[in-house]
Amino acid sequence: MVVQKAERVRGRQGKPVGNITRGTTSPNRMRRLDRWLAGPQSWRLRAAVDPLVVDLGYGASPATAVELFERLKAVRQDVKVCGVEIEPGRVEAAKPLERPGLSFALGGFEVPVPGSPVLVRAFNVLRQYNEADVGSIWSLVQSRLSSNGLFIDGTCDEIGRRMTWVALDRHQPLSLSISVRFGSMELPSDVAERLPKALIHRNVPGEKIHSYLQALDRAWLEAAPLAAFGKRQRWAAMCRGMLDAGWPLIDGPSRWRLGEVTVGWESVAPD
Repeated sequence: MVVQKAERVRGRQGKPVGNITRGTTSPNRMRRLDRWLAGPQSWRLRAAVDPLVVDLGYGASPATAVELFERLKAVRQDVKVCGVEIEPGRVEAAKPLERPGLSFALGGFEVPVPGSPVLVRAFNVLRQYNEADVGSIWSLVQSRLSSNGLFIDGTCDEIGRRMTWVALDRHQPLSLSISVRFGSMELPSDVAERLPKALIHRNVPGEKIHSYLQALDRAWLEAAPLAAFGKRQRWAAMCRGMLDAGWPLIDGPSRWRLGEVTVGWESVAPD
């Protein structure tokens, strides 16, 4: 896959922080992440004094920002979702879709919204930046979060069958999640090409993320006898095997059945 290279991030007085990226997207691409935000992370939105959510870098089409708004309204009716894009033409194209609770604004990683968002989603954005820029971008976005806020930096394939994301609070990265459609993979490590920018170049022997993906593959193969009962049962057995092997998974069967698994960040963080 050819990836458009982005220039290094530099703050410019009065201008958005970041670079214009390709902006490719498609409807329903973020459904797996949205399901996670509206599920185990929904307490953050319910507890928020200001239920503000930002879809950062939504792309050439605002479809995923609209979908995020509609899905989170089921969690909290007064949710406010702001789609933020650095390319003015994309913002202008999205403006006709504004409605109470849904807005669009020009900006970048400085997150130019009033107040402190409880959720910020940036998907398939940092993938197009230099790895050396990730730490400073994370810190900038984290500084804009509310006290219980969460920043999600992730990557997925073109139609959302394979995706991974890092979740960060105001202070540190918390976890890495993998979510796949069962029919889209032979081995769990097939998701490696969709790792977030902080990890995608670290999938080599000696790095923690490589060890984690290899352990997932071993547990998946060891669970092969359950294949006759379907990949859902096999995935759950893989996750139980990972727990038995000492990996700090921080979710359970209700998420595993969806083709999802989340592990503590320290177990996969770059050395």
